[in-house]
Amino acid sequence: MTVGLSNLKHLVVLMMENRSFDHMLGGLSLVMENGQKKYPGVNGLTGNEWNPDTNNSPVKVNPNAKFQSQLDPDPDHHFPGVDLQIFNGAPQGAGRERSMKGFVKDYFTQTNNVNKSHNIMSYFTPDKVPVLSTLATQFALFNGWFSSIPGPTICNRAFAHYGTSFGQVGMDIFDILAPIMSSYERMLAAGKTAKIYYYDQQSSTMEIVNLLKNQPQIFATYDQFISDCAANTLPQYSFIEPCYNDHEGPGGGEILASDQHPDHNVQEGEKFIASIYNAIHGNPAVWDSTALLVVYDEHGGIYDHVAPPDCTPDDYQAKATATNTGAPFNFDYLGVRVPAILISPYIAKGTIVPGTEAGAGARIFEHASIPATVTNFFLNGDAKRTKREAAASTFLDILGNEARQDNDLPFFTLGGH
Repeated sequence: MTVGLSNLKHLVVLMMENRSFDHMLGGLSLVMENGQKKYPGVNGLTGNEWNPDTNNSPVKVNPNAKFQSQLDPDPDHHFPGVDLQIFNGAPQGAGRERSMKGFVKDYFTQTNNVNKSHNIMSYFTPDKVPVLSTLATQFALFNGWFSSIPGPTICNRAFAHYGTSFGQVGMDIFDILAPIMSSYERMLAAGKTAKIYYYDQQSSTMEIVNLLKNQPQIFATYDQFISDCAANTLPQYSFIEPCYNDHEGPGGGEILASDQHPDHNVQEGEKFIASIYNAIHGNPAVWDSTALLVVYDEHGGIYDHVAPPDCTPDDYQAKATATNTGAPFNFDYLGVRVPAILISPYIAKGTIVPGTEAGAGARIFEHASIPATVTNFFLNGDAKRTKREAAASTFLDILGNEARQDNDLPFFTLGGH
């Protein structure tokens, strides 16, 4: 066991909303320094990627992403729309190519405006998202972390909690008597500690109704997370949710959504990510014993160039709901790629975890990797789990032996929420 793993007492997962890898971090590959690529290992954009629009005109990726108002109406991220994005309308059947050429066509179905449909190819330059870009280049960036389902939030977040969506590919809440325990229930049953920190009562948890069975043991607020970091009383496993909606705060001031779900302001999400990192980093005892994973639940319908790879079919594939695509979904390939960054003082600066671009050396991760990692590390793998979770890659082996020095680590001044 590495020194980093032997010191590890806390795993924190922050799951943001609905942005693709290329949209948020693809611009890192285009940063130049002294005539060379500054981040050559990042599997981001070349600037030449394109999709056809409904007039069959090529639409190239464009570094014109805006913090807000550009992706309104919300891009489609339900299963039929994602199927169009991945397969570009190729007919159902064997040999369909995951061409990643249907994003613009699909956004036209939401906008009914050819010019506006081009916005789906936008991406941020790193200076526009300095918090996420700094964490990606200072710690470990995953080139190959994919959403678990080519579909929306609820089924993807279910994989993060249970290692399965119980056959769901949409926004349906599944049976409260689910036979697989959540990672939180597994931890509590083994005498361990675990919590979901949601933002506040006005923006409370979106999580699967099954998890409500263990209130108040499992749930706490964002403010409590900040206090727990300061007091070094974090549970062994923490899952953090951002603020999901604009609402009135104490004293009448407005609290803005920080989840980065289109069309919420991306900068508010940057501040939220910074506040979580700063809270952990601000207490040396917590920082030295914690790994933080920042990840997104799904791509939100926004362009990414990497085709989703095959995966181990889920136990519940036979229960899959209708997909409205003319064919059932067999849970045998992943959803679209999303940003994912692992943060710890025991991770070397600039670590890149290779994805599909590495061929035989690829390391593929998905949201089932989260309960798989929790169960493997804290419970020695002792839990009932699906075939999908059992096959999922775990990620704590990325921690090394040597701790980084504080003068080599970022600390953000954007402030908290």
